[in-house]
Amino acid sequence: MAAETAFSTAFMWEAVVTCNQQYDGKFFYAVKTTGIFCRPSCKSKTPNYKNICFFKTAKDALQQGFRPCKRCKPELHVDMYDPQLEVVEQAKNYLEDHYHEKILLRTLAGEIGVSPYHLNRIFKEKTGFTPHMYLEHMRIEKARNLLLSTAYSSTEICFQVGYQSFSSFYRQFKKISGCSPKQFRTEKGWKL
Repeated sequence: MAAETAFSTAFMWEAVVTCNQQYDGKFFYAVKTTGIFCRPSCKSKTPNYKNICFFKTAKDALQQGFRPCKRCKPELHVDMYDPQLEVVEQAKNYLEDHYHEKILLRTLAGEIGVSPYHLNRIFKEKTGFTPHMYLEHMRIEKARNLLLSTAYSSTEICFQVGYQSFSSFYRQFKKISGCSPKQFRTEKGWKL
């Protein structure tokens, strides 16, 4: 049942103990007592050394009767799986679908099924923005597109992209774009 890899058992065990993402896809480990197999980077509790075995591929582990871990999803055909990226993508998709609505962090986190603190932390870690900052940039980008492609006034656009007041819209537009909505429309050559 041991994997025929270029890595020694001691080396693979060290990768499992340290949850080393660098070796994801290069080998897998299974826990005999639970019947589950994982990637080396899996954040599940470190198993007892005497209860594990290693496999070169996920297919090998499946053929030996082990089930894939629901946390690290070793059966997926990707070298590295990061469950936090899945949460961030779900948040981005929700923001894209609801950008014109008032969105609170707790509402967004509830839709995804994580805590507001956790969502805020991992979103910023993965994108460089908090969900709120990401939403502001998305709204301003939508406003820019409307300024260049429609005859709507800045006030009409402000409410279409989800702002509750023109002053907030104007302030954010100027902060992100470096100019007012009117200047943006004029400089980019929009003509009625």
